[in-house]
Amino acid sequence: MEKCNQKPQFIKEEITWSVLEQVARDGARKMLQAALENEVAEFIAKHSHLTDGDGNKNITRNGYMPARQILTGMGPLDIKQPRVDDRSLKSCPVCQRFTSSILPRYLRRIPSIDNLIPALYLKGISTNDFPTALSAILGKGAAGLSATNIVRLKNCWESDYLKWKSRDLSHKNYVYFWVDGIYFNVRLDDSKSCILIIIGADKYGNKELVAVSDGYRESKISWKEILLDLKQRGLALDPSLAIGDGSLGFWAAIAEVYPKTRRQRCWVHKTANILDKMPKSIQSKAKSMIHEMYMAPSKESALKAYDHFTQSFEPKYPKAVECLTKDRQDLFTFYDYPATHWIHIRTTNPIESTFATVRLRTTKTKGCGSRTATLSMVFKLAMEAAKTWKKLKGHQLITLVLENKKFVDGELVEEAVA
Repeated sequence: MEKCNQKPQFIKEEITWSVLEQVARDGARKMLQAALENEVAEFIAKHSHLTDGDGNKNITRNGYMPARQILTGMGPLDIKQPRVDDRSLKSCPVCQRFTSSILPRYLRRIPSIDNLIPALYLKGISTNDFPTALSAILGKGAAGLSATNIVRLKNCWESDYLKWKSRDLSHKNYVYFWVDGIYFNVRLDDSKSCILIIIGADKYGNKELVAVSDGYRESKISWKEILLDLKQRGLALDPSLAIGDGSLGFWAAIAEVYPKTRRQRCWVHKTANILDKMPKSIQSKAKSMIHEMYMAPSKESALKAYDHFTQSFEPKYPKAVECLTKDRQDLFTFYDYPATHWIHIRTTNPIESTFATVRLRTTKTKGCGSRTATLSMVFKLAMEAAKTWKKLKGHQLITLVLENKKFVDGELVEEAVA
């Protein structure tokens, strides 16, 4: 019988994927190398007019630095960074010597790798298992991230978190607060604990992480402790509006600490709570009717849609209607603010989108770590996400909101001159 020399299909696929990864890695390395070469060439061309007494250029290429391995999401890349002889600029008070903006000094891994570490930690990966987990994701070159290095990184993040949570806030003035309690599959001391998050929009329209702490079932006591801490650190002015879920103890707490702050219930949370009390067969229609409420162009139109919903469903689904009507006063507050801000202040989306990738509602993991370690991981993830946050649309109108100017259906009402 003739022997079959063909390799099994799974071996072929493994070889194919290995080649594909290598091609992608080589392509990434060549692109990075070309970018570094171009960066140096541009710097030298910019200073080509600088010459010595003999007419020789002062700024020149000077070979390469020792090869450096950069850990990336595609695996390790070996890079040779060009060296520049720019010693003549050392005595120039207005000239800056060459520093690569693409590959900073001492960089050994791209920032996304540092983001991966807290994400894995929050999912229950122990410190000693990190090298194995990272090798499976990034390749064998990830071995440089040993357990010792992971511990060192965690200690740095804990230090950053503790310094951040004691920062001075006396120069801050927030127009909006988004608040929520996030339940993670993390190493907290109690299974009923959660992470309490506040994101604020300042007077320039920038979104900022304001507070990250742990609390017991989003209770009033936990929220009050956070708000009092903010006030003691200098946040004296009441935010104009707070957006959050209706079940939070936050509302009772802020009424005591920042009593001038108005309330806006999150329509995403409210929609989910209403639909949960209705059969699936009717949920699609009900969702469409709820959508008509908070997407209406005016408060009058919104209230008409509100009345239509209550009249349509109250006979058969009184609990669902009660869920809507109990928060009537706080569901339509956004109509008293600039229309360009509505997309931002109808929901707690800034928090939801930030923590969507790590939000879990399962049981507590084994091998509990410290409370500070867990909070520092959440803080690290949030701060990295904050780098991608965009300014509020219509941020120029925030000054008018802080001045308590009157808006009706999103439009500024001009005050009559006496």
